[in-house]
Amino acid sequence: MKRLRIALVAGEASGDILGAGLMRSIAAVRPDVEFIGVGGARMEAAGLASLFPMERLSVMGLVEVIGRLPELLSRRRRLAATLIEAQPDVFIGIDAPDFNLGLELTLRQAGIRTVHYVSPSVWAWRQKRVLKMRAACDLVLTLFPFEARFYETHGVPVRFVGHPLADDVPLAIDRAEARDQLGMPTDEPVVALMPGSREGEVARLGTLFLDTAERLRALRPGVRFVLPCANPQRREQIEAMLVHRELPLMLLDGRSHDALAACDAVLIASGTATLEALLFKRPMVVAYRVAPLTYRILRRLVRSPFVSLPNLLAGTPLVPELLQEAAQPDEMSSLLAGLLQGGEVQTERFDEIHRMLRRGASDEAAAGVLELIGANHAARA
Repeated sequence: MKRLRIALVAGEASGDILGAGLMRSIAAVRPDVEFIGVGGARMEAAGLASLFPMERLSVMGLVEVIGRLPELLSRRRRLAATLIEAQPDVFIGIDAPDFNLGLELTLRQAGIRTVHYVSPSVWAWRQKRVLKMRAACDLVLTLFPFEARFYETHGVPVRFVGHPLADDVPLAIDRAEARDQLGMPTDEPVVALMPGSREGEVARLGTLFLDTAERLRALRPGVRFVLPCANPQRREQIEAMLVHRELPLMLLDGRSHDALAACDAVLIASGTATLEALLFKRPMVVAYRVAPLTYRILRRLVRSPFVSLPNLLAGTPLVPELLQEAAQPDEMSSLLAGLLQGGEVQTERFDEIHRMLRRGASDEAAAGVLELIGANHAARA
């Protein structure tokens, strides 16, 4: 059996985590494998020979991308040439669709099988991108089942592999133990406030979430709060908002999973954090605000009926979504008070979704890649 050569490219930390798990699962089946491409410290530790630092691909924001565009295009051209010369058995682009899809198209046209791991949000907006994916990818590995259904309807080979986070988070969480570790009382309700990790998100939502907490205290006088801060800058931002407020609020440095484990309900910004709250089985109210012009543009572009992952996964309005001016302290505090008394409708469905996503994602992804390689070898034989 000839030695396998697999090329992978990840462009940011989340892709590095996914890539390392996938590499370990592939190596467990085929220890003769050689990995080349671009990745971070985790992928390098799993055996990747990275051709240049992953950080050169990590760009956030439109202006920053424009400023770095000549370098990114140059790196993609040189990387394509290097990989075509290396002739890997398969190329796996991990997320980073703006960089990887163009690379995948070039490599596929050169006769190299291509896999894209983690779907861009083509099901929600810019749906014509699915045509590019159909041309660029021999296989798409999706984290969520509704994504796989979308690709199937558009004739794109797809495999739903589940979400690695669903594998990592236990099915049952010990709330009392989590509170003991945080030094919080076990006999009072606790609400986690999670207004996001970016400066702009906290600027738009921080005061709103704290106002909601004050209203909720009037409805439920014994309630306490916990707020995980993504970094020291976000902590300073929140602390400035807390001046002249008297809230029983514990600020945490990071430790968002500890906050979710300890709480009874969550007020949360839309985003990946809502999936984490779902996996921890914590009933939630989702709220989000963006700039008015951005919202008007998104309303015209986005085709999805929901913005939060729990509702997308449930296929129904399972959790309240309060967007823009609908996100008001009185309404959010009333909804949270109701969840503190009985959020079982949400949490029972969350458990079903957790079990559905808990598939051994890295092993499933590895199986899909290896099956594709087997088909490729058979075609060449």
